[in-house]
Amino acid sequence: MTTEGLKLLFQYNHYAIGANARDLTHAESLVGPEPAGNCANWVLGHIVQSRGAVLEILGEKPVWGAAEGELYKRGSKPITGSAAKPFPEILQALDLSQERLMAGLSRAKNPDLGSADTKGSLAAKLAGLQFHEAYHSGQLGLLRRIAGKKGAIA
Repeated sequence: MTTEGLKLLFQYNHYAIGANARDLTHAESLVGPEPAGNCANWVLGHIVQSRGAVLEILGEKPVWGAAEGELYKRGSKPITGSAAKPFPEILQALDLSQERLMAGLSRAKNPDLGSADTKGSLAAKLAGLQFHEAYHSGQLGLLRRIAGKKGAIA
């Protein structure tokens, strides 16, 4: 796994997340699957919150502090209207995290990453976090349909 390969994968994620989420209103971002599951607001906030780990690995400052990301941590309760961050603010945080992510990957040196096949290497950690994010970006495609929107990626 190279820094250029990771940059490309995270750029694909950013594109897919944006295509699926940018035209959702705040109200649409709160529509969740029934009988259970998280809404787009939680999923996007979770991506931003999770990117904090990626940014820290790369020596960058996370966009949200621990308190800001608390609602969006793994295992947190599903979000309802008043507790949710405004969806446009989460999108702005995503874009800022993307800038920092690309800057961090641009500074990283391939030899420092190690092999993605080596458990515990930076490459393995970053590849796992990238996969986690890609998983959730796909969920946004389904959640936009649940909210009444057409598919965004052909």
